[in-house]
Amino acid sequence: MAAVLRWFSPGLGVKRWLVLLLVGVTFLGVGVAYFLLDIYRTTPEEDLNPLLDAATLRVFPRPLRVAVFLTLGLILVIWAIAGLNRALLNPFLRPGKRLVDQLAEHRRRDRGARIVAMGGGHGQSTLLRGLKSHTFNLTAIVTVADDGGSSGRLRQNLGILPPGDIRNCLAALSDDEALLTQLFQYRFSDSSGLGGHSFGNLFISALADLTGSFEEAVAESGRVLSVHGRVLPATLQDVHLVADVQLPNSSHSVRVSGESKIPEMPGKVQRVYLEPGNPPAFPPVLRAILNADMIVVGPGSLYTSLLPNLLVPDVLAAMRASRALKVYVVNIATQQGETSGYDVSAHASVLDEHLGTGVFDLIVCNNWHEAPLPNGVEWVKIGGAADRYPIYGANLVDDDNPWRHDPDKLAQALMDLFYERTGPLA
Repeated sequence: MAAVLRWFSPGLGVKRWLVLLLVGVTFLGVGVAYFLLDIYRTTPEEDLNPLLDAATLRVFPRPLRVAVFLTLGLILVIWAIAGLNRALLNPFLRPGKRLVDQLAEHRRRDRGARIVAMGGGHGQSTLLRGLKSHTFNLTAIVTVADDGGSSGRLRQNLGILPPGDIRNCLAALSDDEALLTQLFQYRFSDSSGLGGHSFGNLFISALADLTGSFEEAVAESGRVLSVHGRVLPATLQDVHLVADVQLPNSSHSVRVSGESKIPEMPGKVQRVYLEPGNPPAFPPVLRAILNADMIVVGPGSLYTSLLPNLLVPDVLAAMRASRALKVYVVNIATQQGETSGYDVSAHASVLDEHLGTGVFDLIVCNNWHEAPLPNGVEWVKIGGAADRYPIYGANLVDDDNPWRHDPDKLAQALMDLFYERTGPLA
């Protein structure tokens, strides 16, 4: 009862509309009553009290009385409902957008395709930033092998999983990337005494300590940022990435341990591993993969962001079992220390060597190579990959940073491919 009475508290701006709604419903009820009385009336009109006749508009013909009460009641009910909507929803509306447009957009995205985005780094957050305008049913699966920068220090000092890539994905999925999201991404300077840590990393670390669970800390962070979708670590086990790197101008290779050290090692990466070698997958990750309509791997660092997710055996098995459209998105440009000189065919070969053949249904790549690139960076061209996988090429370049994907172009290309295969969702 107390909860009901709170709606009548001063300042809420709803009491007037509730009263108007009550009056409108009353008029509708009187109109319906007149209609029924006119059908089943047994008392002659001349026997009724003259004062009651005047008060109930009996001086007018019966059809007119019914029409007046029904029309007036309907107008008041519609007016009251519209006023209640404005009073209740105005605090949550975005300026310059009509309520009906925002509601239609929300429902469209709420019924959107179930998409799993797998990877890490800036490439994954770019993809999520574009996809969230098409669907709210997004799941980001993030590698936890990062051991560099702020994430690496927190991992070493606090014994938690690295929060950096998870933080980036949460920020990208935020409903409104305004001040709170900027705060989440804010990085303290080294001179501040916080050693270059980002606020979001510290926030997730503190929540993990308070809740006693890293996955619960990620979920709570998502609620703080009003995230549509989920961000999940591929595994909750403390894993490290190890690579065999062939030395330059030599047939010998060395083993490098640590995700951050692999790109710094001169030579060519031959193979990467996880230690321990058979980490269990986080169960919600497997459910998301098996229930997905489309799974997108990439863009991102091939060896240090993308493969670590798929090297979790259960994740790879779920990928193979899933009936979703499975797409690999190739980077626009080569990455020094990892994929120098690689074309799309080289990417496909690395995937097949680590995962086996037939994991992906399609490869998406950029086919526009006109803008200048920084020194030491080259376009990733198609090569001979079309012999093994269907290739879809499009202009996916960010005009301001041509070595990176444009989030809207990439998302639109992926959704076009998905709807071409499945047709529009109901």
